[in-house]
Amino acid sequence: MKIIFDEAATAYGSNQHPERPERLLRTVPHLRKVLPELVWERPVLAGDKALLRAHDAAYLARLQQPTDFDLDTPYYPEIDRHARRAAGGALLAAEMARKGEPAFSLLRPPGHHATRNQGMGFCYLNSAATAALAAIADGCERVAIWDFDAHHGNGTEAIVAGNQQIVFASIHQYPCYPGTGSQSFQNIFNWPVPPMTDPTVHTAKAREAFDRLVGFRPDLLLVSAGFDAYVNDPLTNLRLEAEHFHRFGTWLSEINIPAAAILEGGYSNKLPGLIESFIRGWAADGRK
Repeated sequence: MKIIFDEAATAYGSNQHPERPERLLRTVPHLRKVLPELVWERPVLAGDKALLRAHDAAYLARLQQPTDFDLDTPYYPEIDRHARRAAGGALLAAEMARKGEPAFSLLRPPGHHATRNQGMGFCYLNSAATAALAAIADGCERVAIWDFDAHHGNGTEAIVAGNQQIVFASIHQYPCYPGTGSQSFQNIFNWPVPPMTDPTVHTAKAREAFDRLVGFRPDLLLVSAGFDAYVNDPLTNLRLEAEHFHRFGTWLSEINIPAAAILEGGYSNKLPGLIESFIRGWAADGRK
């Protein structure tokens, strides 16, 4: 399995913000220690050609303006480059998956809240949507996006809604930020779960979403992998444990569909172990 990472992704942010450099600074050495067989690759920055399929040109210019997007999504110096790197990681992960190599883009910032013309919810560019649209442009007939982050992937939904070559499924806490995702429509399938949902019920909903996507017979399955549904995550009220993320990974290992994962949320100090569990399940405990 390939891990897409660049230490430059840790070179911005604030320790006072939940989406902080320590998310990667702790995860990367942990994975290098416990899973030494992983192969590490560096991304390049996503270019305008790929990004303009998901975002407006005016918004790409806005990324360079030194003004906060909202209270949760501050401007950082060179945030456009950091966001382009994360999108580039998603593009590389999708490319590797299509060549038969499962890949996890372990970068920041996350992306699934970013809409075509608005950064929000810690997100600046929508990596999953960018990768999905690039795959379609490169010949994929069908792409599926499975978002198991605890927050609804409203930005991804908004960008791909109505595109019949893409199916999007999100399992998320509701009510919760950003307050969307209560209904399904067209090519969008939402599985909202209430706060404190029993993890067995939550996992069953995730499986329903997964099976819906597999039934679409996609050429590529992209995973918006957020780990904030963990029971002790400080931003949500769900109850999943490491074993459930391991199970999510196992489901990926059991299908004959190219798959790539993209890091979204996950803000507890247990994030390194949660990602490890997911990767072990996906890689059949390291045998891939």
